[in-house]
Order: sequence, then structure tokens, then C-alpha cells
Amino acid sequence: MRQLTIAFGLVASGVLGIGLAVKALLPGSTIRPGAVALLSLVLVATALGIIRRRNRSRPIRRGAGTTCAQASPAAPELGVQSAELADDDVYLADDADVGPDEFEQLVALLCERDGCLDVRVVGGANDLGADVLAVTPDGLRLVIQCKQYREANRVGSQELQRFGGTCFTVHDADIAAVVTTSTFTEPAVAYAEQSGIRCLDHDKLFAWEASTGPAPWQAEG
Repeated sequence: MRQLTIAFGLVASGVLGIGLAVKALLPGSTIRPGAVALLSLVLVATALGIIRRRNRSRPIRRGAGTTCAQASPAAPELGVQSAELADDDVYLADDADVGPDEFEQLVALLCERDGCLDVRVVGGANDLGADVLAVTPDGLRLVIQCKQYREANRVGSQELQRFGGTCFTVHDADIAAVVTTSTFTEPAVAYAEQSGIRCLDHDKLFAWEASTGPAPWQAEG
């Protein structure tokens, strides 16, 4: 829907720009050609910006071929299983229509895409802070907590502390990470650094998704 709205707006703006250009060329017109040229430049720059942003990320394909395991029997059923997801493009870091449960599934798919084994989505009411469990390509136990938040809702230090209290002692994590579509507060980042928890905010998540940045278990270059 967002793409359709943007496309419709660009088409309407283009028609308006052409109309103004034609009117500016008519005898006695009060429209200055310079104003028409400026409007045209703005429209072209906007269109190029949208195209550039779309080409900068590679979508996760949802549908056949995914093998992520669903939650353990003790955990409640979480949304739609990977094999049942519609076969369309999902931009993990930018799609506002992705709910928390599906966000966990998509993070698991990213882990699987990048070589993790035994990837499981275990989030739920009794998950004790773990949403995705996996074994990294290096054989390390990975525990991820997923925070599908709006931009204005930042992940705070109390949330990091709750995760820090279980990720190593309860889930035996070799690597613990919190992944969010938002950002982290400064106290949260400070606690994570002290506790050895890796934080992926919106920008780092976008880079991981596009394969231009490291995965949660990889060191930053």
C-alpha cells in the first residue's frame, strides 16, 4: 500500500509538472519557466531517492524452502510458520506491517540464510528472554531477543538487564544479542557493553539484512 501511494503521488506530480510546463510556454502565461524547472528537479530527485533506497537493500524471500523450526512444545504457537508465509518481499527493518511474532520468524530466517544451524523460534510468554536460538557457523550457541518497536520506542536498560539475567545463566549463550527495529538508550548500550551483549539497532539490522554489515555473531569490521 505504501509503494502504491508513493507511485500514485509521483505520477500525479509528474502530470502536474508537465501541465505547468505546457502552460508556461503559452503566450501571456504568468508562470515562470524557472519555477517549472525547479519543480521538475525536485520530482526527479525524489524519484531517484526512492529508487536508490529500494535498490540498496535485498529483501528476504518468504515462502517455500524455509526450514526454521517452530517453537518448542512448551511455548505457545507463534503466528504463521515459515513454510506458510506468503511468497513476497519483506524489508525487515522498514516494514511497519511486520508484527512481533513474524519479526522473530524473519530474524530466524536471516540466521539460517547466513549459515546458522538448528535455528528455532522459541519466543512467547515463558521464553525467559529468548526469542531465537541457533548454532552459529562456528559452532557457538546464539541467543537472540527480538524487539519489534516503533522508532520512538527505544529499548531501555531495564529490558537489557532482564535479558542479561537469563541469556547466559539460563540459556547457556555463547553469544547473546538484542535485535530491534528501533534504537537503544545510552544506559542500555552501556549495560550491554559491560555484560557482553551485542546490540543491533535499526541501522545495523538494515545492514545485516542487506549483507553489507555483520551478523550478530560476527565482529564489526
